Amino acid sequence: MPSFEEARGIILAHVKPLGEETVPLMDAFGRVVSRDIIAPWDLPLYDNSAMDGFAVHAADCTSAPTRLAITGFLPAGGDVAATVELGCVVRIMTGAPIPPGCNAVIPLEEAEVDGDHVVISHKVLPRQHVRVRGGDVTAGAPVLAEGTGIRPAEVGMLAAMGQALVPVYRKARVAILSTGDELIELGERPVSGKVINSNALSLAAAVREAGAEPVLVGIARDKVESHREKMLQGLCCDALITSAGVSAGDRDLVREVAAGLGAEELFWKIGMKPGGPTAFSTWQGKPIFSLPGNPVSTMVTFELLVKPALLKMMGHRKVVPPFVKGILAEDAHKKPGKLHFIRVTVKKRHGRHVAYCAGEQHTAILSTMTRCDALAALPCDATFIPAGSEVDLALLREVDLVSECEAAVGYLH
Repeated sequence: MPSFEEARGIILAHVKPLGEETVPLMDAFGRVVSRDIIAPWDLPLYDNSAMDGFAVHAADCTSAPTRLAITGFLPAGGDVAATVELGCVVRIMTGAPIPPGCNAVIPLEEAEVDGDHVVISHKVLPRQHVRVRGGDVTAGAPVLAEGTGIRPAEVGMLAAMGQALVPVYRKARVAILSTGDELIELGERPVSGKVINSNALSLAAAVREAGAEPVLVGIARDKVESHREKMLQGLCCDALITSAGVSAGDRDLVREVAAGLGAEELFWKIGMKPGGPTAFSTWQGKPIFSLPGNPVSTMVTFELLVKPALLKMMGHRKVVPPFVKGILAEDAHKKPGKLHFIRVTVKKRHGRHVAYCAGEQHTAILSTMTRCDALAALPCDATFIPAGSEVDLALLREVDLVSECEAAVGYLH
């Protein structure tokens, strides 16, 4: 039985980036560049003013004060004027091209206008307040490297380079299959013995949050034929996630049917809790993630094992979020032998993350997932972890800073 770290390593070793596609720039946000983007031109494309002011010859302003004639006006977007003669200046706006003969800009607030002249009262240096051609990017230089995630800043840079279409790694299409005769779909009224298929929807939301495309393929009933039909439907996608039916019960058919389809099982059961019965297989190069059916187990194993794999498939380089150090606010107890992930709420006090139990830790208690900010990793061999102990936290969302008044009340309580 592999450890949690070994299981995640096996998964990541058996997935690879999908092919590329070209998408409009605004659809590229959140995606990953699939090849180097090379600058087609300099940025800026021409010397331009960084300030509203006056374009001058720096040589005219070697001593102070200097009185110069205003001979023109150049707004942003205006045409480059004729050469500016020595002893003259041009009124210029931010972004306007520096006219021939000028090599510096005096900001408006540093000049005194006197009719059709301006008085400069200090020395001017060449290129001051000038955005020089190619000062940001030069033509032929790499703008974005393959593997770069596209955030708003990258969208802006691509737009500045005229990149209306962007080559990106393809989004993963991820099939989601729930199993069990007890399940009913959302919209049906639950009765005794029946459970709404909430796992499929929480998984679909998690897949979408990861940047992939969820494909709901429904419910496989507790018959081999139903499992086979639904799994084959799901395997038309790039990856398949199944929920439940992966333990050792008489009606746990997922592993049996996957093997019958020719899938290669790489592990079953992991030294972690929740999520111990998780299995991972590949079918014709496609990953199959077979997750336990308890709602918390499903969500935890997705976050820690499936999400990194999907990110890698979509070209991301940093796919495993680092754990942060935190302090337990309360005593914790566990059985030895497995790495336990407990659901915690987190506050930041005095610069440290402090973790509080989010409630009952049974894997059927879904409400704890709505409250928790992080998963706290309790070491395999430990049985008692006292309050104040340092633990690793896998953050699931941003945590709140505690106010100074609250912090003054106490460090942990």
